[in-house]
Amino acid sequence: MKLVSFRHGGTESFGAVIDNGVVDLKKKLNNEYADLKTFLESGKVDELAITSNDVDYTLSDVSLLPVIPNPEKIICVGLNYHAHVEECGERETETPVIFYRTASSQIGHEENLLLPKESSNLDFEGEIAVVIGKEGRRISVDEAYNYVAGYACYNDGSVRDWQLRTSQWGPGKNFDGTGGFGPWLVTRGEIQDGEVLSLETRVNGEVMQSTTTNLLIFSIPEIIAFVSSYTTLKPGDVIVTGTPGGVGLKREPQLFLNEGDVVEIEVSKIGTLRNTVKVG
Repeated sequence: MKLVSFRHGGTESFGAVIDNGVVDLKKKLNNEYADLKTFLESGKVDELAITSNDVDYTLSDVSLLPVIPNPEKIICVGLNYHAHVEECGERETETPVIFYRTASSQIGHEENLLLPKESSNLDFEGEIAVVIGKEGRRISVDEAYNYVAGYACYNDGSVRDWQLRTSQWGPGKNFDGTGGFGPWLVTRGEIQDGEVLSLETRVNGEVMQSTTTNLLIFSIPEIIAFVSSYTTLKPGDVIVTGTPGGVGLKREPQLFLNEGDVVEIEVSKIGTLRNTVKVG
C-alpha cells in the first residue's frame, strides 16, 4: 500500500494511492485521525480495506506533502556506504554516525527544493527513509523490522559550506525546504524484510549516484537497534539511512545545484521523488 500526506483545496489530509487515484483516508475514517502520523499510531493500517471505488481525487488534483509532515524525530545516518566513506577520506566507525533534521527542512514530491540565498553550495544526497510504525525502546536487531511502517525516498539536501563551518553538521542539514521526502510511504508488507533495493540519484536526467542496500555499512535493523538504545522511537519517526558515493561536493570539479535543476531519487519498489531547485 502507498500512503501519502497531501493538500487539496487548501486543506491538509492523508490518504492511500491506488493507481493514479487518491483515497482521502481522513474523510473515509470520519476524521478520527488528524494526520498520517496519528493513523500510524493507531496500529490499524493493516486493517484498512480500500478499492478503486473509494478514490476521491486524481494524483494531479492534490499537492503531495512530506510523507510525515510532523515527525517527532528525523534521525539521519552519515557515512553509511563504503563508497561515500572513501570519497570523504573518512574511516568506518564502530557505531552509526547520527545527526538530526527538523520538520521544517522537509518538502514533498514536486515541491521546490530551496537553494538558500546564503549559499551556492546546495548538494544532493539520495537516500532511503524508514518510517517507524510503533513505539519501541531497546529494540533488538532481530525484532527491528516489526517496528517499521514502511519506506520512502529521501533527498538529504546539504548546504555544504554551512555544514562544514564547524564539526557539527546541523546548520548545513537544516535550511528550510532542502530535504525532499516522498513521494509516498510504501508499507512494509510490499517489500520483504531485508530485500535488496536499488537507489539512484539523477540531476537533470544524468545519473550521479547508484547503489544497492546490501552495500550499507549498518543495516536498517542495526540502525533501529542502535538508535532505540538511547531514545524511544515513536510512530511517524523518520530514519534516513545514508547516502552512497557520488555527492557533488566530492566530484572533480564539484557539482552543486542551481536554480532550475531537477533532482530525482529513485528507489526500486518505492518510486521516484522529484524536486526542482529554486532560490528561496
